[in-house]
Amino acid sequence: MAKTIPLLLLLLLVSLLSGVILFYSPKSVTLAGADPNDPAKEDLTRVEYPSQQSIKWTAHFIMPGETLESLFGKNWPLVARFNRLDRRHAYPGLTIKAPVNINDLKTYEPMPLEYKPAERYDKYILINLTEQWLGAYEKGKLKFSVPVATGKEGFETPAGLYRIDARDKNHKSSLYQIDIDNNSGQYPMDNAMRFYIGPDLTAYWIHARDLPGRPASHGCVGLFDEAMQKRVYGTPTDPVLLDAEKVYNWAVGDSEYGPDSGTLEELELGPVVEIIGQNPVYK
Repeated sequence: MAKTIPLLLLLLLVSLLSGVILFYSPKSVTLAGADPNDPAKEDLTRVEYPSQQSIKWTAHFIMPGETLESLFGKNWPLVARFNRLDRRHAYPGLTIKAPVNINDLKTYEPMPLEYKPAERYDKYILINLTEQWLGAYEKGKLKFSVPVATGKEGFETPAGLYRIDARDKNHKSSLYQIDIDNNSGQYPMDNAMRFYIGPDLTAYWIHARDLPGRPASHGCVGLFDEAMQKRVYGTPTDPVLLDAEKVYNWAVGDSEYGPDSGTLEELELGPVVEIIGQNPVYK
C-alpha cells in the first residue's frame, strides 16, 4: 500500500494549515481530534484487517475542509464502514483507506455468510475482534453485519460465549462523562444490550458509541449511532448510520420481548453472543 506521512510531519502540516492541533483528552469525549495515545498514530492504514487484503486501496490524508461526503459523494457510508470510522472522527490530519474502485466496497463482507455454530439458534451474534465487525445470524445464515469498536489495549473485550441478559434503550455510563471538565453528564450508551458481567462486577454492553476506526472502548462493543451523536454533539446534522438501533431492534426489540420501557429490563434467553479473535495488528 502507499506510504503515509510520518506522524511528526503530519502534525506539522496540520499545524501549518489550520494553525491549531487538537489533542484529545482521555477524560473528555466531547471533541474528536488527534489522540497522542492512538496506537494507529492517526493513520488508519496501519490497522490491519484480514478481510481488506483483497481490496485495493490507497492512503488518503484528510485535509482541512475535506469530509467523507466531499471526498466520496453518495458512497461515503461505504468508505466509513470500510474504515470503521464515523463522520465525527474523519478530521483533518487523519489518514484513511480510500478504495481504488468504490464498487469493490459494495460487496465487501468481513463475516462468513454461513456460521455452523449458529444454525440451531433463531438469532446469534458473532463479533470478530480481529475484524472489528459484528454479524447477525438467523439459523446460521448471515442476516446483516456492521462495524464495531471494541476494547482498546488494556481494556480488551473478553472473548467467549455469552447471552444478552438485559436491554436498556436509554442507558448511560456509570463511569464516564461526556466532558468531565464541564460536568456535562454521563456518556450515553443508547440501544444498550448487556451480555456479560465480569468477576469485578464490570458490565459489558453492545451499545451506541463513537467509532474512530480502531478498538477504542473500555471493553464494551460500540456501534454506529449518528442520532446519538447529533443529540449529544450536534453533529452530524443528518443522521444516516444507525447500526446500534438496527441491531437493538433485531436482537431485543418489541417484537421479541414486548413493549420497551426505555429503562433497564432483565431478559431471559436473549440471543447468544460469541466473541472471537483478538485485537487487530498495527503495522
